[in-house]
Amino acid sequence: MSAKPDRNSEQPAKSAKKDPEDWVTGEETMTGPQASYLKTLCQEAGVSFDPGLTKAEASQLIEKLQAKTGRGRDH
Repeated sequence: MSAKPDRNSEQPAKSAKKDPEDWVTGEETMTGPQASYLKTLCQEAGVSFDPGLTKAEASQLIEKLQAKTGRGRDH
């Protein structure tokens, strides 16, 4: 009897991450969850929140503010 292959071994080690500028929906208004999290990050980083950002712009700012505040880091 042979062992079944491990499903996880067939998956890529890391998921591919698409640049927000290449998103098909990147020009749409940011999502509610993005806005909520971004408000929190803006408060912690001492910067003003812009409710008019696109999904792509919000994603890029979230990454920038995570680096600044230390949020979102893997431990």
